[in-house]
Amino acid sequence: MFHTAKAIYPSIDGLSDNALIRLENLHSFNIVPFSSSTVWRKVRTGDFPSPIKVSAGVTAWRVGDIRAWLDAPATFRSRGNTVANGVQR
Repeated sequence: MFHTAKAIYPSIDGLSDNALIRLENLHSFNIVPFSSSTVWRKVRTGDFPSPIKVSAGVTAWRVGDIRAWLDAPATFRSRGNTVANGVQR
């Protein structure tokens, strides 16, 4: 039987900072109050944590990075990829 992450962990509280969470779980856990497009726009501008590429079709965020964003979303600046003058670094 297949179990979703939400069935096993109803929130990110039970996960370690090194655990990975996918975009659909950011929505299903009600962590982000905005659309997927807005998540990606905020990643590009550094206003949301940068994800990591797990495999060719899988991208996920470290739970610790999400917690850092949740602590201060208005002042969060990503330490990962940022966009300056339209150039991704």
